[in-house]
Amino acid sequence: MILKDGRYELSGQVDPLAICEEHGCPVYIYDSAIIKRQYKRLADAISVPHFQINYACKALTNINVLRILNNLGSGLDTVSIQEVELGLKAGFLPKDIVYTPNCVSFEELEKAVSYGVRVNIDNISILEQFGDKYPDYPVCIRINPHIYAGGNSKISVGHIDSKFGISFHQIPLVKRVVKSLDIKVEGLHMHTGSDILDVEVFLQGADILFNTAMEFEGLTYLDFGSGFKVPYKLNDISTDIEELGANISKRFNKFCENYGSDLTLMFEPGKFLVSESGYFLAKVNVVKQTLSTVFAGIDSGLNHLIRPMFYASHHEIVNVSNPEGKSRIYTVVGYICETDTFGVNRKITEIKEGDILAFKNAGAYCSTMASNYNSRYRPAEVLVHEGQAHLIKRRETMEDLLRNQIEVPTLEKSLAQ
Repeated sequence: MILKDGRYELSGQVDPLAICEEHGCPVYIYDSAIIKRQYKRLADAISVPHFQINYACKALTNINVLRILNNLGSGLDTVSIQEVELGLKAGFLPKDIVYTPNCVSFEELEKAVSYGVRVNIDNISILEQFGDKYPDYPVCIRINPHIYAGGNSKISVGHIDSKFGISFHQIPLVKRVVKSLDIKVEGLHMHTGSDILDVEVFLQGADILFNTAMEFEGLTYLDFGSGFKVPYKLNDISTDIEELGANISKRFNKFCENYGSDLTLMFEPGKFLVSESGYFLAKVNVVKQTLSTVFAGIDSGLNHLIRPMFYASHHEIVNVSNPEGKSRIYTVVGYICETDTFGVNRKITEIKEGDILAFKNAGAYCSTMASNYNSRYRPAEVLVHEGQAHLIKRRETMEDLLRNQIEVPTLEKSLAQ
């Protein structure tokens, strides 16, 4: 979203206020041009014979976004059988979908097998069960590299006490299970966390994965996960994708030379691909001044955008209705009966009741984490694609809230007695 001639625009021509006028507030808006830009940036940064980007769709699962990424050549990283099914409906081939669950039932793994997708296993017990029942079905093994990395403890998943992955110190046991059950291991996977800034963290993990890979014959790919940090505010620090690409490419090519085969290098970015494409727009219900604070209360809350409360994450907030007004200090809060604070003491152009505020970096882990808390409806979603705004998810109604509720026929009569 760019400020041009006194107003904000998406993709150089679409007015976000017009979208709010047509579809109401709050509303999520995604710009496909930014998704394409991010995909190309990562693709251009890696220089190896075989490279595959697998979009981590838990970030944003709208089927239209999945189709855009499929068209760009992306594969899909999934963590649930429902995400697998969405990927198949979006047109991804089973061979291009990697299913990486954690603590799921064996029945869900069996369903993944029935779909023919790639299965990534992160538990020795499950590896034994899987290998016993499906000895001919190739698997990937998720390694825990014991690296504490990520923006905070909630998004660090590669440390020693994490529930994710098999400790790389347990590889001798993994090899015994693989040999005993004649399991075909086609790939190794590693993911240390999210919002990782330091390229050296990736390279440290890569060395562990390379060393582990030398213990297995017949591998066809190595999946290095993701976790690239994106900028959340002006002049923010982010992962240097070009530096990472140059370093990892050099090391991967050297590894393949030593291994004796040209494997496929995989990354599974989610936030990197879609975070900056998204904007969340909400209307200001009230401007309330206390002894020490000026609150701007909007028609949304943690039910629609929980990241600031859950992760203490930062989203830049701009007043789309008054882009060039005088700046004042506001604390932006929601309408939920909880402390749902989006930003404290933020410098924003002067806000009036009825103004539209836009939250940036709302493309990843925002709408997918929305809920009906306080019995509020989840918002509409709009895709800006090639200069046109398309409604891709309608706003919920009372019918949606009641859809799966079942009224007990005899209850009303018994309560009346």
